[in-house]
Amino acid sequence: MNILIIEDNPLNMKLASDVLRRQGYTVLQATDADTGINIAIQERPDLILMDIQLPGMDGLAATRLLKNNETTKQIKIIALTAFAMKGDEERMIEAGCDAYVSKPIRYKEFLATVESLLKAT
Repeated sequence: MNILIIEDNPLNMKLASDVLRRQGYTVLQATDADTGINIAIQERPDLILMDIQLPGMDGLAATRLLKNNETTKQIKIIALTAFAMKGDEERMIEAGCDAYVSKPIRYKEFLATVESLLKAT
């Protein structure tokens, strides 16, 4: 299974990539929304991990674009955010995210969320 990570922080990217690769997933990477959207359209990953605070276009705007595109609308998206305050979950779900994981990533919870969404596809 292919998982696309759209994350601009190198440490967060490495952590998420390493955890997923150890579980046998193939990892695709993008450090900004535009690149991530292009990879999603070309590669059609099984799941996208979307950082919300990205340079340029933010992760919620990118999620809306992906969910409104015929090619990518079925791809499950997990929001990655350090800003999990009251009201944020609703904003993420409204934008089209299927779940969210707060940073710093707690790997057992992170993998449980990834695996539950992949089983739902």
